[in-house]
Formats: sequence, C-alpha cells, structure tokens
Amino acid sequence: MTDTSWHADPLSWGNGLHIFEAFLEPTDPYSAKAFNKLDALLDQAGEDRITVKIRLQSQSWHMYSGLIVRCIIAASTLEGGKETAKKVLAAVAAHREEFEFDHHAGGANMDVTPNQIIERLEGYSGVTLKDACAIPDLDREIKRHCNYARQNGIHVSPTFMIDGLVQADMSGGDEVAAWVKKVLVS
Repeated sequence: MTDTSWHADPLSWGNGLHIFEAFLEPTDPYSAKAFNKLDALLDQAGEDRITVKIRLQSQSWHMYSGLIVRCIIAASTLEGGKETAKKVLAAVAAHREEFEFDHHAGGANMDVTPNQIIERLEGYSGVTLKDACAIPDLDREIKRHCNYARQNGIHVSPTFMIDGLVQADMSGGDEVAAWVKKVLVS
C-alpha cells in the first residue's frame, strides 16, 4: 500500500520567468561550491526575474550519496518544507568531508552505518530526520529527481540548465555575476 500522507516540497525559490536549474550531488565539492552561490544568484538577479530550482543528482561514486539525497528529500516533507531541506543541504555543504570517503573508496566512513550518517547530519543541521527518512514511498520523489536529470542528458554535477537548456560552459567556479548575466540574457 502506498503512503500518500506526506508531501515533498519542491526545492524551488523565486518566481521569475527565467528558470535556473542546478543539478547537484550534495557531497561533491564543486556542487557544494555552486550551492553556496544560489542565494546570491537569486538576490542579484531578483526573485521576480528568475526561479532557482535545485535538482538532486545522486552519484554512486560518492558512496553515501543516495542516503544523503534521501535525507534532503525527507527534510522537504517536514515543517518548513524546502527551507528545512535547504538547512540540511547547507549542513552537508559545510561539512561535506564528514559524509565522504577518501578517494571514494576508504577512510573513516567505511565503519559508519547509515543511521550514524543520519545522526551526524541531524547534529549539523538541527533537523530531526530519522522518521522522515523512513517514509516507505520517499523513493518516489528521489526517482523524480533522477529521471528528470536522465531525461535531460545530465550525468555529472554540478550541471546547470537555463530555461530548459543545458549550459555546458557554466561551472560552480564561475562568479555569481556571470551566472546572472547568462540567466538574464537567455
């Protein structure tokens, strides 16, 4: 039986006509850098001119990627919705090495359980996640993020789309002003 008592808040801010989509793997250093620029992008471009959407891009070589993505989606089902999810994303970005493996294959996290990762993320974010992470049908929303990326030919993070077109010449290392110019010119 499907549990329909929950709702995942879309990770979307602003209400402008230009759509800026950031496909991010939360523990990836380049995605973390891009995530940390999204508020500035929205501020500089104007919430009435652009809409910023975060699309979560789980990648298997980031060994706890699936669990971290699940935690972020779970957070979007809690009180505060997308803002609660944003707190969890910010906690991962600020402490991403705590959720990563040395060379994607070893290190201290080899002995850490999924529950310990969730507890660690709860500690950094201040968001209680365990019950929300246990929502049986939460994978439905996770699959939406994954399928949307695949439908658009996106396999790496960060990747950016403006008004439905992948921007191969954009990176998380770009200055926010360059992003603003590119979004508003499109």
